Parts: sequence; C-alpha cells; structure tokens
Amino acid sequence: MSVLTENGGLFASFFWTGIRLFAVGAVGALVLGIVLASMRVSPVPALRTVGGLYVSTVRNTPLTLVLVFWGFAVPKLGIPIDYFPAACVGLVLYTAGFVCEAVRSGINTVPTGQAEAARALGLPFGAVLTEVVLPQALRASVPPLVSVLIALLKNTTVATAVNVQQAGSLPDYLSERGANQLFVNAWIAIVFIALVTPLALAQRAAERRTAVAA
Repeated sequence: MSVLTENGGLFASFFWTGIRLFAVGAVGALVLGIVLASMRVSPVPALRTVGGLYVSTVRNTPLTLVLVFWGFAVPKLGIPIDYFPAACVGLVLYTAGFVCEAVRSGINTVPTGQAEAARALGLPFGAVLTEVVLPQALRASVPPLVSVLIALLKNTTVATAVNVQQAGSLPDYLSERGANQLFVNAWIAIVFIALVTPLALAQRAAERRTAVAA
C-alpha cells in the first residue's frame, strides 16, 4: 500500500490525464467513426473509396506511429500543436477506424427492406441513413463499440510516446524515486480494472438487451 499512499497525488494526476485523453478520444472517434461508416455505405463511389482507404490505412498502422507523427512530425511542418492535443488527435484518428467498422457492422444488421421502403417514400440517402438506419444500427453496435472504447482507454498509455504524462508514464517516473516496480505496475493494473469494469458491465447489459430483442 505504501507505493499508492506515498504517491497518491501522482497516481491521481497521471490517471486524470489519461481519463481526459479517453474522454476527448471517445467523443471525437465516435463522431468521426459514424461519418466514416456513412461514407462506406454511401451510394457515391468516391466516398466509399475514401472511407475504405482511410479505415484500411489506419487499422494497419501502429498507434505509436500515429502519435509520433502528430507529436513530432506535424510541428516540424510548421503547424504548432502541443503534446496533449497531438495525442488527442492521434487517438481520435486511430480509434475512428475501429468505430467505423463497428458501426458498419450494425448497419449491416438493419433489414434492407426498411431502407428500400424509406427510399420508395422519396426520402434522400441522408434522411434514410439518419432517420431509419443509424438509430437501429447504433443500438446493435453498442457491444462492439464498448469493446473499442475499452481498447481506447488502455491505448491512452501509448501517449507516453509524445511526452504526455499519464498512467503509462508512472513506472518510469516512480523508478527514479526508488519505488518497487512490481507494486507500481500492480496498482496501475488495479486502477485500470476499476476504470474498465463499468464499460464491461455496460457491454454485457447491451448484449443482453440485444439478445432479448432478437
């Protein structure tokens, strides 16, 4: 317990930074991911191509490279950006690709007859998507979306690559104070379990509702 009690302020500060990264990343990734999913099911070939290329590129690029690009390469291009915003942008752009696929899988569960009926009534594609398809698709996408958010929460530790002091930085930081690394990492794992548990419970509840509805 001494590792936690003697360094409680650092744990709180560093984990708070991680939670902020998670909150910004989650909101941004959900918005961008839904836009990308809409592009991937769009009747416009160019939009489908752009959406597909984005998802394929991001999903096959290591997160560390994305963060390093925004944290170090972008400033050298003359675009001023601090480390925390750079980490947020990197997490949003990376996670959005996975959100897109989760939402697209939900769109595929919506019966095609409903979209066809909406189009037969004269609704344009945008209205069909936002008023008929997406409300049902997002409901079906909740379990995989929660899995993506859990991964995002853990991925915030990679922000160490761009000098953002969060939970992933604690072992190196506390090693300079002589703290026992085994206990440091054990407490980090315990706190992450506490943070992930509500998301996991929400995922199980969503899966039960989906099973009942089916």
